[in-house]
Amino acid sequence: MATKVEDVHIIWIVEGLGCEGDTIAVTAATQPSIEDVVLGAIPGLPRVHIHNKCIAYEWGKDFMDWWYKAERGELDPFVLVFEGSVPNEKIKSEGYWAALGVDATTGQPIPVSDWIDRLAPKALAVVAIGTCATYGGIHAMQGNPTGAMGVADYLGWDWKSRAGIPIVNVPGCPVQPDNFMETLLYLLYQVAGMAPMIPLDEEGRPTWLFGKTVHEGCDRGSYYEQGMFASEYGSPQCLVKLGCWGPVVNCNVPKRGWMAGIGGCPNVGGICIGCTMPGFPDKFMPFMDEPPGAKLSTSVVSIWGGALRGLRKITNDTVNKEPSWRHKGRQLTTGYPPPWQ
Repeated sequence: MATKVEDVHIIWIVEGLGCEGDTIAVTAATQPSIEDVVLGAIPGLPRVHIHNKCIAYEWGKDFMDWWYKAERGELDPFVLVFEGSVPNEKIKSEGYWAALGVDATTGQPIPVSDWIDRLAPKALAVVAIGTCATYGGIHAMQGNPTGAMGVADYLGWDWKSRAGIPIVNVPGCPVQPDNFMETLLYLLYQVAGMAPMIPLDEEGRPTWLFGKTVHEGCDRGSYYEQGMFASEYGSPQCLVKLGCWGPVVNCNVPKRGWMAGIGGCPNVGGICIGCTMPGFPDKFMPFMDEPPGAKLSTSVVSIWGGALRGLRKITNDTVNKEPSWRHKGRQLTTGYPPPWQ
């Protein structure tokens, strides 16, 4: 990694079990944008080539050539990005759950899990984008027939790339655009020798993005503190009683916004359903019901919040008026003794 790198390829597999929503979301990124990265607008970065079927200009054999080159070790270095959950190809008798390309030897489709086996050992880093790829997501909920799982469940949570980088998880359903591009940018700077090892939490998420809860960045957080809870949608107050899991979910979307700093689920009236968490969706269902712990916490906060609101109203009434010495007349009443007297 100390050697100067001229080109980095991003092999981005979209064929996991998913909806390609993460790719679509990332096209809205601005900090940085895909265009800024690919066109070399960011100083210090190597040339970046992104290979993703949704944004590629080539197709068919020309497109798949990049995968085969990476497998043969002809793309060095490259970052493997995986989108969608990984199906378990060992729990069925025939066929495949998801595949990409054709095996030249057998003439059969190549399952996406095989691509992970082929490419991950050669990749400089492996990045799971979106909740499906990070922790399995909707496809991995109880009762799923495919045995779906996240990339780290497939490779193992202790897995590291040949550069010593653990699996990098950037969850979200879909991913917040700038969260992913900022993470990719960090890895590119790391490749260029301009950044230390990427800091990740125990769930593989970048710590600077997922170190705080939704509640800590939410525009409605102060209403919780004062015991003011919405009873219907459209209210500006805290949404916990309507099913919001924000106080316990690691996510920066309310703080960062969705696009250009605007949006973020609770900020625009939507509850947080925990889509950046490893327990999603099973541990957060049924959606729109008050979370189990919220009944007790909101009852306690309502007592404290009522007293707090009363005290703050007294203070507000006091400081929401001009001082008494601001008046017309010849007498100075500020308590300041003029030196000319």
